[in-house]
Amino acid sequence: MFAHGILRSARAGLLASSVATGLLATALTPPALAQETIKIGAPLALTGGLADEGHKQDVVWKMWVEKINAAGGIQVGDKKLKVELIEYDYQSEGQRASQLAEKLINDDKVQFLFSPFGSGHTKIVAGVGERYQVPTIACVASSESVYDQTLKYLFGTLSPNGGMTTAMVKFFKEKFPETKSIAVLGRDDVFPKSMAEGIAKAAEAGGLTVAYKELYPVGTMDHAAALSSIKAAKPDWIYITGYTQDLILARKQMQDLGITAPIVTMVTGPSYKEFTDGLGPLANGISSSSWWHHLTSYEGQGVWPTTAAFYEDFKARTKGDPDYVHGSCAAAGEVIVDALARAGSLDKAKVRDAIAATDIQTFYGPIKFGPNGMNLTRELPIIQVQGQTIKVLAPAAIKNADMIAMP
Repeated sequence: MFAHGILRSARAGLLASSVATGLLATALTPPALAQETIKIGAPLALTGGLADEGHKQDVVWKMWVEKINAAGGIQVGDKKLKVELIEYDYQSEGQRASQLAEKLINDDKVQFLFSPFGSGHTKIVAGVGERYQVPTIACVASSESVYDQTLKYLFGTLSPNGGMTTAMVKFFKEKFPETKSIAVLGRDDVFPKSMAEGIAKAAEAGGLTVAYKELYPVGTMDHAAALSSIKAAKPDWIYITGYTQDLILARKQMQDLGITAPIVTMVTGPSYKEFTDGLGPLANGISSSSWWHHLTSYEGQGVWPTTAAFYEDFKARTKGDPDYVHGSCAAAGEVIVDALARAGSLDKAKVRDAIAATDIQTFYGPIKFGPNGMNLTRELPIIQVQGQTIKVLAPAAIKNADMIAMP
């Protein structure tokens, strides 16, 4: 139970049959609604294939709401307003995410949307927000294709994918100058596909030969054929994109098939504790890139004045370390706080314009939106699993290990 709010869970649905489908709604609200509240809606993947990621968003948004309401709320003009967070489980199904975004706007009357995990589902929810001119903050969508000029109400706290791929090619070529070729395998989904295409393009620009490049369908349960083709290509670098369970499966099958290379990268699996927990020693040597790491030392405005303050709160709450999903999603709330302070009202058009003009420093780092609504590019961490823990290889300011070749 929060000091200034209560957690209440209720069954809710789009149709009479929704109870049977297990649609769960959770709202974090102040104890009394006599005063006006700021309502934020969040379609979340709390069950299904993206449940691990959805629960990460859930925990930090609840942390943020608790701290905001404990401090009296968000300043809007001459009033401080409490925050109500309304969540629905869309069960990792895109169509359901769209339906629930409609419900949040039309039935629950939310003034903001937090988008779900992933570029594909973000674009679905952002499309609904755009129709109703409801500002939508995406904290786990980094594919440039999502942020097109038709979506004026969508803003993302992650930097573009391109900043990851180019930096990684440069870094690995410096560490392993003998690297001449790369094999790329990616999930045929918005974010992983974007990363697969981006790394192939960056590799070619960096003088590497792309010895193999294919996409696997969503739901693939056997990568053996693709991995056998990669083995035959004998690349110096193997790069696989997908989501956590895809990458765990691919790594296990690589072991079974005797496939290795001096450099093996998986995006974004090693960023997550679930990846190392699921693989144990097999995770060692796998490299990746991330948008944030808790070893950074950012300072700024918001309920967490420093990265260390956020880390301490998160550790106390979960007993684990936060990853970039936690950091980016917790920071998404600070975008709303800052915009409302400058807009001075809940008028959607004024708030949208205030968000577009965001230029703040937070525990997560700088947030300043470019013309397409994405956070501007910055130097992003390159990481590697060593001894079943995450080590930071770059940038130099937070580096705590040197890169090693795959065992």
